[in-house]
Amino acid sequence: MNFSELNLNKSLINALGDIGLEKPTSIQQKVFGPVMSGKDIVGIAQTGTGKTYAYLLPLLRLWKFSKSPHPKILIIVPTRELVTQLVEEVEKLTKYLTFSVVGVYGGANIKVQKTKISLGADLVVGTPGRLVDLMLAGVLKTKYLKKLVIDEVDEMFNLGFRKQLKTIVEFLPERRQNLMFSATMPEDVESIIDEFTDRYQKIEAAPSGAPLENIEQYVYSIPNFNTGANLLELLLKSVEEMQKVLVFASSKKLADVLYDRMAALFEDQVGIIHSSKSQNNRFDTVNKFQEGHFR
Repeated sequence: MNFSELNLNKSLINALGDIGLEKPTSIQQKVFGPVMSGKDIVGIAQTGTGKTYAYLLPLLRLWKFSKSPHPKILIIVPTRELVTQLVEEVEKLTKYLTFSVVGVYGGANIKVQKTKISLGADLVVGTPGRLVDLMLAGVLKTKYLKKLVIDEVDEMFNLGFRKQLKTIVEFLPERRQNLMFSATMPEDVESIIDEFTDRYQKIEAAPSGAPLENIEQYVYSIPNFNTGANLLELLLKSVEEMQKVLVFASSKKLADVLYDRMAALFEDQVGIIHSSKSQNNRFDTVNKFQEGHFR
């Protein structure tokens, strides 16, 4: 199936063409019709399979121009980086539409964000804490909101955002469409979803937690952190294909220790991200990694 076979308008088709996309992924195909019909959806798909466009495309297809300055769509994500990424994707898809999107998150100037929202937005995407701040301040008005999206819903609950999400929902109209997307759906998360919507269709592109078919997985059993660091050094020196490597550590302290060790060996090829780093530093690091300056 091509995107032209979905019920998309010319503006979205042209935008997808500019991006270079022709065929929808499995989750995009499966979700489009049910979202268009107004159903509450819980979508399960692995990272990298197009979850973001799975909900953006039908929501933008359903969107109708309005002179109201208040948002019709609210998207909640767990991190600042995801807010920025989502705003960029929305701007790509609405290139040929008269559509405004505003991204909000903590750690940035709230006065600037208040001004942007006051000027009007069709879609607001934000992190839970900053959205609560803006709602309590009376700046973000949700009277006309029709669609709520909670993305990375499993991570949202794992990171302790449950209370803030419940506060946000108290501000929202009862008559709304709820869309929740995740790579995994443990039973405890599924039970929490029932607090937000009790009538939803569950759509899976693959079983919860299933790896992508084109990913090979290997496990090395190591006794401690130092051995792991030595192994990482060996792999980076001996495996030529390791040109874009993402390493997770269990704490900020260990991330700092590992960064210091690797940076000493690989000079300007290594970056680091965690919550104690400034927002500008984090964005700069992500950009340098994406562009290939950081290995």
